[in-house]
Amino acid sequence: MTMETNRILLRPWCDSDAGALFKYASDPEVGPRAGWPPHKSVEESLEIIHTIFNNDTTWAIVLKERGEAIGAMGYLSASDTNLPAREGEPLIGYWVGKPFWNQGICTEALKLMIGHIRKTTDITSLISSHFLDNPASGRVMEKCGFVATGETCVDEGLSGSSRPMRVLRLEL
Repeated sequence: MTMETNRILLRPWCDSDAGALFKYASDPEVGPRAGWPPHKSVEESLEIIHTIFNNDTTWAIVLKERGEAIGAMGYLSASDTNLPAREGEPLIGYWVGKPFWNQGICTEALKLMIGHIRKTTDITSLISSHFLDNPASGRVMEKCGFVATGETCVDEGLSGSSRPMRVLRLEL
């Protein structure tokens, strides 16, 4: 499944994206903001494509003018998280490489994915969170209609640290 706007494309990840994924995901300022450690090699990035990104609800964000994957957008079960998710409520996540921050790309991609979810699923709400030290991610969610629940939780996941997160929800 591929989705697009005039500027971006959301498409499935391919093995040939491993180099671009490593280029952006190895930046020490990118992964930790989203809760995962920087990639250490192209081989690790390829493994991420084969495992984490190999599903029907995760897409590469491709800036059409560049023709390369610059980030990721997707949703998955929130059951393995400590977020206060409702039954069947998926967790959304996204990131783009640092050269593409503050250009509205994540907002555009999230709106595109939300439209796809509304048209193709019976999902009634989405949950997400952002680290308190990454308010830009929260602004992306708010621009797409997410509302703060008033709850916070602590990340105990891939980042290896206990950082507070602000929880937001979107009613579809």
